[in-house]
Amino acid sequence: MAAQLITRFKNVNPDGSILELGVWKLDTPVPPTEHGYKYRAVYVLNGQRIVGFDNERGKGDHCHMEGIEVPYTFISVAQLVEDFIEAVATRRAS
Repeated sequence: MAAQLITRFKNVNPDGSILELGVWKLDTPVPPTEHGYKYRAVYVLNGQRIVGFDNERGKGDHCHMEGIEVPYTFISVAQLVEDFIEAVATRRAS
């Protein structure tokens, strides 16, 4: 399965938290998804995943919010980035 990197970034913030996102375009979608992207976005604070978005084989699109896994509807790469930024901003504000 060939993968083309679409975007990737990692930022370590002054408070030690980590923001990391990677998105790849695939020749074949990751089952059970049908959109043809593989992605992982994570916000880690004090060694714990606070926010995470990914599409694991067999699980499909989902997100993790403070230890709770919920389904996620992937619309586009741009929307994924927006949703991730919003989820992180919400958690950082609380």
